[in-house]
Amino acid sequence: MIKSKFIAAGMAAAMLFSGCKTKDLKMSEVKEENSKDHKIVVYQVFTRLFGNKNKTNKPWGTIEENGVGKFNDFTDKALHEIKDLGVTYIWYTGVPHHALVRDYTAYGISNDDPEVVKGRAGSPYAVKDYYNVNPDLAVNPANRLQEFEALIARTHKAGLKLIIDIVPNHIARKYEGKNNPEGVRDFGADDDVNVEYKRDNNFYYIPNMHFEIPDGDIPLNGEKNALVDGVFDENPAKWTGNGSRKVKPDQNDWYETVKVNYGVRPDGTKDFPELPAGFDQKSYAEHFAFWQDKDVPDSWKKFKSIALYWTAKGVDGFRYDMAEMVPYEFWSYMNSAIKMKNPNAFLLAEVYNPNEYRNYIRLGKMDYLYDKVETYDKLKDVIRGKSSPDGLSDIQKGMADIEHHMLHFLDNHDEQRLASPEFAGTPERGKPLMVVSTTLSTSPTMVYFGQEVGEAGNENAGFGTRSRTSIFDYIGVPNHQKWMNEGKFDGGQLSDSEKQLRDFYKRLLNFAIKSPALMGSFQEIQSVNRQNNVGYDELIYSFVRWSENQKLIIIANFSSEKTSEFELKIPSDIISKWNLKDGSYVLVNKLYSESKTYFTVKNGEGSTRVKIQPSESFIYEVK
Repeated sequence: MIKSKFIAAGMAAAMLFSGCKTKDLKMSEVKEENSKDHKIVVYQVFTRLFGNKNKTNKPWGTIEENGVGKFNDFTDKALHEIKDLGVTYIWYTGVPHHALVRDYTAYGISNDDPEVVKGRAGSPYAVKDYYNVNPDLAVNPANRLQEFEALIARTHKAGLKLIIDIVPNHIARKYEGKNNPEGVRDFGADDDVNVEYKRDNNFYYIPNMHFEIPDGDIPLNGEKNALVDGVFDENPAKWTGNGSRKVKPDQNDWYETVKVNYGVRPDGTKDFPELPAGFDQKSYAEHFAFWQDKDVPDSWKKFKSIALYWTAKGVDGFRYDMAEMVPYEFWSYMNSAIKMKNPNAFLLAEVYNPNEYRNYIRLGKMDYLYDKVETYDKLKDVIRGKSSPDGLSDIQKGMADIEHHMLHFLDNHDEQRLASPEFAGTPERGKPLMVVSTTLSTSPTMVYFGQEVGEAGNENAGFGTRSRTSIFDYIGVPNHQKWMNEGKFDGGQLSDSEKQLRDFYKRLLNFAIKSPALMGSFQEIQSVNRQNNVGYDELIYSFVRWSENQKLIIIANFSSEKTSEFELKIPSDIISKWNLKDGSYVLVNKLYSESKTYFTVKNGEGSTRVKIQPSESFIYEVK
């Protein structure tokens, strides 16, 4: 969730105003409701950019200048190739109709004021109408919803499931529900605007005060536009999406959005029923039953209706933007309702506060949360030379009870591209990170489109700046475009190194989704090898994974310069768990199966001689 180019400020605001004051519950271990037989791989695509073949990339360019992708660009061939990469879910990012600077009045859509839109193409997290989709994505904007419904059908036909965004904490300043189903009232339609807070108001207000446009960047880079006049008509002013209560938000605030009221009073206390003690151990069905006779705030009902609308259309789940800014009781209410309609719904939340992880999983009934501030940040520090990989074991140990729920990623629309100079620097240096991130736990793995062909996000898109692929502008994604090859989706324009990189991702992800060991047990062997192991260099990391019928030894070299040689040790307790007798065993490299080595067990302890090149990784299966 990037609401502006000032990412750090946005994140800080998010952490300061959580919308709910929760205690860090000491939860007992609970049997996971969401256990899977095989690893899930999510492929995130920024829908507007995926099919764009235009390579002009003019900063602040229009659709005519820079092009835009459409739903129809996800052809049967494209979807087949995505599935063949080793993907099980597609996250179509930016589907709900959001504010943007383009004239669609011929289709009954009002123009948005550029002074409260970020960029030209607009932020996908400033939703303007939850019951329709972004008109930019349709060949015929009048039929945009039907074109998305056809994409849902094509996705399922390809053997894939799909998720879309729901942004519960805030909506566009000019929200217009022109496609509301019968009986659905628009956000704010029944609000008492004369008070700052009322439980069933959809917004928080600053009574008797007009909203003022923040100081900062000139909209559209100074281009003339009839709506750019220094005024946006909002009276009374509403709280801004990140919780700012100023009439004139700061340019670092999420000024293009207004905060939704979930019955959290301005002092942070809750104005709704709370879950009874012990509900961390209750099923979603029991959560659903709890809410049936409860009186809940109006915003809860509105968002539940939105989620069930898309569920009924065949959407298989949701990614929830900044979920921690909304109380977990609401998530219990909505997620349990979704699960009653689709028990297999995939519910992923953007949460960055480790103290709240268990609340949102066990009380909020989330399936998955971002493992950002633990595993992602650690891996980024390692590859940037700021940290040793040893601490990865402690992170895994600390989240052992919830590790299945902590989705791993190295690249997404919020973060700097893995291949960018600000992160790994090259796609090849990102390889050992990807192996560890994918194999460390039973959790889903996520890949951002273009990551698998080394996209580095070097473009100056206008509002969005380099190192991240802009979500605010009409722009091309160069490495992805080479793989797309004018709609052939055959990689025909990729260099040899880019083809090899995609082959690496394909091998890794396809192994991951079929490996029983990756849904089994984990044990670190880092500590025993760190002690008195000559040649086991500082940037080596190793661990084991196993199930009843598969045993894996995983070794990664995070150094891009140094070849390491050492005798890898497998301690006796693991050998005992694996029921291995003294003798010699073959190790087969599951990434590149032509590579084999040998593994010896002597006196109940295991060892194998390892020579590992810079940025190389091994996934060895014991045979």
